Amino acid sequence: MIKKILIAGAGIGGLTAASCLMKAGYDVEIYEQAPELSEIGAGIQLSANAMHVLNSLGLGEAIAKLSVRPGAYVFRLHDTGEIIGQFPLADEHERLNGAPYNQLHRADLHDLLAVKARDFNKEVVRLNRRVMGFEETAAGVELHFADGSRARGDLLIGADGVKSAVRAQIAGADHAAYTGDAAWRLTLPTDQLPDDFMGQVMSVWMGPGRHVVCYYLRGGALLNFVGLVETEEISEESWTAKFPWERLKGDFEGWHKNIQTVIDTADKDSCFRWSLYHRPPIATWSTSRATLLGDAVHATLPYLAQGACMAIEDAAVLTRALQATDAVTDALQLYERNRIERTSRIVKGSDANRTLFHMRDQEKLRQAFAARDEGADRNAWLYSYNPLTVKLT
Repeated sequence: MIKKILIAGAGIGGLTAASCLMKAGYDVEIYEQAPELSEIGAGIQLSANAMHVLNSLGLGEAIAKLSVRPGAYVFRLHDTGEIIGQFPLADEHERLNGAPYNQLHRADLHDLLAVKARDFNKEVVRLNRRVMGFEETAAGVELHFADGSRARGDLLIGADGVKSAVRAQIAGADHAAYTGDAAWRLTLPTDQLPDDFMGQVMSVWMGPGRHVVCYYLRGGALLNFVGLVETEEISEESWTAKFPWERLKGDFEGWHKNIQTVIDTADKDSCFRWSLYHRPPIATWSTSRATLLGDAVHATLPYLAQGACMAIEDAAVLTRALQATDAVTDALQLYERNRIERTSRIVKGSDANRTLFHMRDQEKLRQAFAARDEGADRNAWLYSYNPLTVKLT
């Protein structure tokens, strides 16, 4: 019988899992290494497949107030702005998939999830607890922390991110490899931009060896800019690493005037860039009393906007699997079995988009988009997935 569940990591995946599990009646404790509960980063996208779960937790209305529901996904050439592909979102996305598509600030979502988890149990999150490893027996699992303390439960969930200590013990050493890409991230107030600067759409600008994603946050008050560039310079894998504005400007020389406007308007002391690493999907997620969730097990590159969505899906499917059987090992195998294929497909699909978006030959890029129906493909398998109702086999 599973009663007490330990979660390593209080990020988006860990907090979502905690609320799903507590809603289902489990006793949950989250252990987070940071001294305070906060989130960094910028924009995040939540398609219907994730929103089903968040709606079930009663967060839909609060998310709607903090987000933008983009009218479309629009693919453009980097210099002329020519649209070579697009598909509708907004009402059409909700009509087809049963839940809306929201774009919001990562910190806003994290705050909502933290409040929700503490509504279930105000003491659910334990801070300053860095996980070092775990031991398990037939009777339970014991989590070990850097300060020498320990916690005991019936099940452990490793939601501790790309550098997961739980993953290292379950699956061995991390085999991260530099992708050859670095990501610029910045946000800027839209009142500093020209009127009617860009429509409220998800814009992807594609050029040789690089691409840019722009979309709005906080009801349109902020513009989120992500610029992915191919570079041989390897820097740290950190969202807080600042780089000179002049480097950002140089990376997008010759790009469309709208991209230049964003870069020229940006706070020159708040340009962040981090190196992207590829982590291949792993075949084993679980032991008899421990499993993995989110970036700890299937970290993905940001070319399909599904990293957070996968973690949220994991949380719901794991909760359902635990409810389906009292045997811990059977439940974890059911969860793993029903998540590996989908998450691997998303990781590989994101990798493929990197190749597509960075094509050097514009005519071949046009042809590639003319030969595909991006919206129909994503609606058929990606956005239409409902982790609350999908059959578990």
